[in-house]
Amino acid sequence: MSEAELQKFPQHRFGQAFTTLKCDCPPYLLWLEKRLKATGTQMYTRKVADLWELHRAYDIVVNCTGMGAHQLVGDEQLFPVRGQVLKVHAPWVTQFIRDGDGLTYIYPGIHRVTLGGTREKGSWSLSPDAGTTRDIFDRCCSLEPSLQGAQDIEVKVGLRPSRQSVRVQREVLSQGGIKLPVVHNYGHGAGGFSVHRGTAKEAALLVEECISALQASSRAKL
Repeated sequence: MSEAELQKFPQHRFGQAFTTLKCDCPPYLLWLEKRLKATGTQMYTRKVADLWELHRAYDIVVNCTGMGAHQLVGDEQLFPVRGQVLKVHAPWVTQFIRDGDGLTYIYPGIHRVTLGGTREKGSWSLSPDAGTTRDIFDRCCSLEPSLQGAQDIEVKVGLRPSRQSVRVQREVLSQGGIKLPVVHNYGHGAGGFSVHRGTAKEAALLVEECISALQASSRAKL
């Protein structure tokens, strides 16, 4: 950033300005769902307590359950990193601002501006915290004072499914002589959007391996 640009942030001595892509995830997920349905993919909403509940209906299971994998497959390496953000109406804010440690940020979206945030490792709470809300708002206003005029403030809380490394892995479960191929793809933490296409392609290759193994097994039985 130039000296003139840095004058807007007197508490900082260095900054970078650049143009990048920004994705609004909710409409993006709806777009992905629409693409899937266009290929004939069927979608069902149900609660699954054990992967073996699916073995009669499906030859291969792809486990993308995020934090749910902690209980579903007993992954003790998976832990939550709680995040609390504010969604506000401030259409005059058109440029993103991110503080050095990445904990304070202002991200304009299609309809709302996101103010953040928190990284609370090990916290499972999905209840908004009023003190945290005030802290986030104050921090963001210190970067962009015009946010004092923001309206329709909405608080959002989520759990980032985190582990030391993303789990993209093929596994064959066995029970009473019955085998169930499973491909795991979860544990992306805060980087889900950044790496989701790459890990999805890797998971798809593992599914292809499962299909080949099932076909080879069927031929062997013949």
